[in-house]
Amino acid sequence: MKSKINSSKAPEPVGSYPHARKVGNLLFLSGVGPRKPGTKVIPGLMVDGQGNALGHDIEVQCHSVFQNIKIILEDSGSDWDNLVDVTVFLTNMKRDFDIYNEIYTQYFKDNQPCRTTVEVASLPTPIAIELKCIATID
Repeated sequence: MKSKINSSKAPEPVGSYPHARKVGNLLFLSGVGPRKPGTKVIPGLMVDGQGNALGHDIEVQCHSVFQNIKIILEDSGSDWDNLVDVTVFLTNMKRDFDIYNEIYTQYFKDNQPCRTTVEVASLPTPIAIELKCIATID
């Protein structure tokens, strides 16, 4: 059985896709970024007077994206400890990996899902990190 899941507490998707899809006891999350729920605000994004992106604070964005993942997991009937696979997209591996990796370790002390981290040239909005996750539902 397949079902689409959208959380009213998570940031709106930037395209035509659900926050997650449940297939059997697996939960597949769409890419999740650090935007604040209910707004277009990107925590840790530095902009000039015209709103052009100048840079980012990867630490702030990491904490925000992990919180958004938790919201979607919980609204989908799962939780953080049920994550089994995480794909992380960073826009600047050289500059951001060490900080991201340190923060990731704090969030995944007990549950250690499989993980892949890749660098991408850009993401659909001016964010520096996005996660794609798979979890189980008990």
